Amino acid sequence: MDSIIFKIVTREEWSEAETAGVFAGAPIDIADGFIHFSTSAQVRETAAKHFGGRDNLLLVHVDASQLGDALRYEASRGGQLFPHLYAPMPLKSAIRVEPLPLDGEGKHVFPAEIGA
Repeated sequence: MDSIIFKIVTREEWSEAETAGVFAGAPIDIADGFIHFSTSAQVRETAAKHFGGRDNLLLVHVDASQLGDALRYEASRGGQLFPHLYAPMPLKSAIRVEPLPLDGEGKHVFPAEIGA
C-alpha cells in the first residue's frame, strides 16, 4: 500500500486540529465513523468529486506507516481500495501541509509529484 496518503481539508478544519493536537476528521468523516484518505492515484478524483471549485483548501501529506492498525484499506468508489482511519489522526503523521489552490478554470492545482 502507499506509504504517503492524502487528506483534503479546509484551512479552518486544520486550524482546529492544530489547536486540539489531533485531527478528528471533517464533518463527513465524523458522520461515517472514520477519516477518509486518498492515495496519490485517487486524490485528484477525490478533489474533483467532493471539493470541486472550492477554494481555501489544504492538501495534507500523511505518513501512513505512523497510523498503525487503525488504518484500513476498504473498497469504495468503483471498488477501489481507499485508506480509512478508525481513530483520530496524530498531527505528527502529517509530513507536509500545503495549499490546494484553484487554477483559472476552477480546477485544483496539485504538486508535480502527484501524477496527473
